[in-house]
Amino acid sequence: MATEMVNMIITQRGFQSNSKVVTTADQMLQKAMELKR
Repeated sequence: MATEMVNMIITQRGFQSNSKVVTTADQMLQKAMELKR
């Protein structure tokens, strides 16, 4: 039971960091588009 809980938390942390990377990349792309105008 404890192992499953730890694995779930690790998976959730991985998902959080992946979504943070996507958000950051999206923000950088938006800034680049603004600079082009």
